[in-house]
Amino acid sequence: MESRVERGAGGASVAPGMNAVVLDRFGGVDELTARRIRLPRVGDDDVLIRVEFAGVGSWDAGEREGDYDGVFGVASTFPYVLGWDAAGTVAAVGRDVTRFEVGERVYAATMPVPRGGCYAEYTVVEAEFVARVPDRMPTEQAGAMAWDALTALSGLDLLNLRPGGTLMVFGASGGIGHMAVQLARHRGIRVLAVASGADGVALARRLGADHAVDGRRDDVLAAAFEFAPGGLDAALVTVGGEIAERSLRAVRESGRIAWPNGVLPTPVASPGATVSHYDGDRSRIATDRLNAIIEASSFEVHVARTFPFERARDAHRALDDHYVGKLALKVG
Repeated sequence: MESRVERGAGGASVAPGMNAVVLDRFGGVDELTARRIRLPRVGDDDVLIRVEFAGVGSWDAGEREGDYDGVFGVASTFPYVLGWDAAGTVAAVGRDVTRFEVGERVYAATMPVPRGGCYAEYTVVEAEFVARVPDRMPTEQAGAMAWDALTALSGLDLLNLRPGGTLMVFGASGGIGHMAVQLARHRGIRVLAVASGADGVALARRLGADHAVDGRRDDVLAAAFEFAPGGLDAALVTVGGEIAERSLRAVRESGRIAWPNGVLPTPVASPGATVSHYDGDRSRIATDRLNAIIEASSFEVHVARTFPFERARDAHRALDDHYVGKLALKVG
């Protein structure tokens, strides 16, 4: 039997409930459960998105285990819906929202606390953090893009390199990293990509890196000095650890290092260069800039695997496997 539908804000017909993957307590993969829950309330400044694809990131696993509980200053409540990235269509808008129309393709960077994330048929996001999907971009890619692309963009803004400058992207085959390679090349920056595995190196090269090495097997420090004999101008670090720290010695003392908050482990030994820890900017200004770049270039989000919604547990298990790019859930 079909569910009863109600008229939502902005004229959309939406169901009174929705299917979602939820947590009733923090813990392991088996705590993820699919069931129906109430639709999130749409406030005056909100957009209700009918989710088609949701991104799955490494931070989702930490959040599932309770690592972020209380971090955002709001107590976690259950059922808890994970998911920071989504793309789909506008299902309804709040009374003060004028930028979007029902049915438009949109993507969003959101936070699961306090109103729920994107592992659901619908998610509600403040209009400020919602953007139209560029015409040339598949919805699947847009669903796995927002936070990583905006974090990469913010890092490059912080480093502020001129065209021709030399940049090491450490973790260049991961979510933030493979998008950073493309955004840096768009600015005319020379990119040394430190990737993971032969497939990661191949991806970084295909996306425009001037040189790419395997961080697991190659001598990254030697490769960096060969790439920039006088030292690198900057580094964007998206994966921490001993190899990353050692590699940062190739950044000249007057250079800069950008380290997104949440990338662990954080550096123990301070290199000569300035290290800045930062958060990604998900404002309308940032998404407008990102969209302009996407429209003007061959930017892509490499989705390694897409899992059916009901296999969210398998998607979380895959986070521990080797893959390049991003993972996604097909929701709608």
